[in-house]
Amino acid sequence: MATRRSITFILLMVVVGLNLRPAMSSVAPLLTRLQESAGLSASAAGLLTTLPVLFLGLSAPLAPALAKRIGSERALSAALTLLAVGLILRGLPLPGGLFIGSAMAGCAIGVGGTLLPALVKRELPDSADLLTGLYTMALCLGGALGAGLSVPLTQLLGSWQASLMSWSLLALFALVLWHIQMPRTTMTNTPTAPKSGILRLLKQPLTWHVMLFMGIQSSMAYIVFGWLPTLLVDRGYNEADAGWTMAVSIMCQLASALGAPWLARMGRDQRPALLLVLLSTAMGLWMLLIAPLVWKWPGAALLGIGQGGSFSLALSLLVLRTANSRLAGQLSGLVQGGGYTLAALGPFGVGVMLQSGANTPHIAWLLIALLMVCCGFALLAGRNHRLDDHSGELLVQRVTPTF
Repeated sequence: MATRRSITFILLMVVVGLNLRPAMSSVAPLLTRLQESAGLSASAAGLLTTLPVLFLGLSAPLAPALAKRIGSERALSAALTLLAVGLILRGLPLPGGLFIGSAMAGCAIGVGGTLLPALVKRELPDSADLLTGLYTMALCLGGALGAGLSVPLTQLLGSWQASLMSWSLLALFALVLWHIQMPRTTMTNTPTAPKSGILRLLKQPLTWHVMLFMGIQSSMAYIVFGWLPTLLVDRGYNEADAGWTMAVSIMCQLASALGAPWLARMGRDQRPALLLVLLSTAMGLWMLLIAPLVWKWPGAALLGIGQGGSFSLALSLLVLRTANSRLAGQLSGLVQGGGYTLAALGPFGVGVMLQSGANTPHIAWLLIALLMVCCGFALLAGRNHRLDDHSGELLVQRVTPTF
């Protein structure tokens, strides 16, 4: 039965989740304006879109240490504060403020996104995978709001600077709400993590299986987010059609992000669900970038279903592959740190390919091949194995499914 504490935590999780994508998605629709008014070159614009993802990956491994020192709740408050400051700095007329603020926002998102799965595991361990789906849906919705409202906010507020800064209001709202209602725990109830915990995790193949799955599927997401409209226009779409195609894909992510963990519970392990969402992503890319243009709407739907589901399941693996909240936090830091650092290379690689003269079908086939490699890691990461250190030694245990 749901308690007041659990319901409050779920609402807080959704509000915080809404803040962890607009910092990245709100910039892309304004890149042309930024290049014209701020004098950004094409390479500088590319750097601006890559910085948050890169610093997200670099900061995520620091979250468990920060949580150990000041507590997970205060660490998340600090992340929301840093996010609000970074979002404000992006719009101030200061030298390098746009880039520094973007990097700060990326750091905040890396810490916050790493802490939340561990908090979910601690607060509601029996429903952690399903709640991770709800959290992922909040992330996708935040990303959609950032992309969809960026230009209207610029028109309403009169400048792109005000538009970018306005997202700090959502972060400040989340900060105040979290500070007032955050779950309270005593530090003595939190087991002390051994100093060698991270190294022990790195020695486990399961850690690498989950990390590489996270990295490849995240790379696909940022490639699609950054380059899909450009690739669609190259195929013959007009800009309006390319924008609507992206919007349909994002909206489909909302449903699959929530539904994928339920689907994963129907099997003995997560392998069938993981393969299904990856194949859906591959089919969506093929329909959009290779098949006749008449397949664009089914392709957009399949791409969104696949990407929303794969991201939701990737986050679910962080709680399903660990026996307690402390291990979940450590695994989350490693997997998201390594995964997002790897993911940052994807959009850059596509840009290099386009500059080298690669055409859209060639890029599409390469992405589909990469998804097939990801299927291999999904088969390994999706097995019902779990990291446990209850005996004092980090072990991989096989979990017997319950029906």
